[in-house]
Amino acid sequence: MGVRTPSSVNACDTPGKEEQLAEEFASRDNVHILSNGHLVSRCSDYIIYSVEAEKIDRVVAQFGPSTKLGAIVGGQTSCKTPEIAAFEKHLPADVEIVSCHSLHGPGVNPKGQPLVLIKHRASQKSLDLVEKILSCLQSKHVYLTAQAHDRITADTQAVTHAAFLSMGTAWAANNQFPWEIPRYVGGIENVKINITLRIYSNKWHVYAGLAILNPSAKKQIKQYAESVTELFKLMLGGHREELERRIRTAGAAVFKGDGDADLLLQDEVLDRFSLGELPPERQRVKNNHLSLLAMVDCWWKLGIVPYDHMICSTPLFRLWLGITEYLFRKPGLLAEAIDTAIEDNTFRADDLEFTFAARDWSERVSFGNMDGYREKFESIQKYFAPRFPEAKRVGNEMIKTIEENTRKKEQT
Repeated sequence: MGVRTPSSVNACDTPGKEEQLAEEFASRDNVHILSNGHLVSRCSDYIIYSVEAEKIDRVVAQFGPSTKLGAIVGGQTSCKTPEIAAFEKHLPADVEIVSCHSLHGPGVNPKGQPLVLIKHRASQKSLDLVEKILSCLQSKHVYLTAQAHDRITADTQAVTHAAFLSMGTAWAANNQFPWEIPRYVGGIENVKINITLRIYSNKWHVYAGLAILNPSAKKQIKQYAESVTELFKLMLGGHREELERRIRTAGAAVFKGDGDADLLLQDEVLDRFSLGELPPERQRVKNNHLSLLAMVDCWWKLGIVPYDHMICSTPLFRLWLGITEYLFRKPGLLAEAIDTAIEDNTFRADDLEFTFAARDWSERVSFGNMDGYREKFESIQKYFAPRFPEAKRVGNEMIKTIEENTRKKEQT
């Protein structure tokens, strides 16, 4: 996409979509649908490459040389290392580079959400122009380098996605639709289910690019798989003292607050958004929450303090941090999870498949296996597809409510 003047937009898509786009924007006099990237590049003052991270080098190599003299170029990929490398390699030297990345997924209102701006090779005047153009999103601008962006997105997104991807894989392996099982309905489980389905309802490359092409992500996903495996072995072996010591040490390193008065999430919010019917309190099944215990263990092992990145956090990360904090800062609930991990076999089959899944996702990422990532993602996606419309609706409502509650809390 390119901007010719503040009120004129030039755009193109992959070959074969020109007519569809032209019909979609026929009523917009200021939007001009062109047949290819060469035509967009040669007449636009500001150009955004919105393509998958693994394709960015090839696309910029194809169209970059046609960039208008003195234009500003940026991209919206989730991983900036290959994007900036492609710009430096293929763009003319007179072209300025100001990249961006909206830190939220599709369906989320961009108002108030973080929008990263990267002034890589540009004047302040060019950055000001980009900010003016993107101000229509009403997002909160955050200024980072490409390297800092990739490190923070690895800290806040890569491992979070790996956890939800592994949950979905485990449920599919056990032929489960968790919202139909009482032990997976209500409270923390609502967030797990809604966000897992939300991720699987999107395009695979959104998550593959961030995990495989981000230099900081592989290490973190590997550590998460190791944390899952090691904690699960302690549960299987009945090593209560070692398990409890490790969990509480990790929790003390990550969560500094006491009590639950200032938790990001509260019971009434967690219970409100369910895809299944809430069982009576007395019938709720206890859970060891291996996925959450392993996340805190992973943060501890890597020296990550998740609160340090709140200004650049996505809605999904805030939800994930919220339910993890909810577990660790409610002493009774954490003690219950530890007891359940040692004494209750109810979730053993699920935990086994979850451990297999976490290790398998980590291996696919470490090998840089895009095809393998896509194959696995789309097979799980197909399994859950019938419930995507409802999950998206409930997920959007949940994110909106929690965002509103968070803003109110910040104002008081």
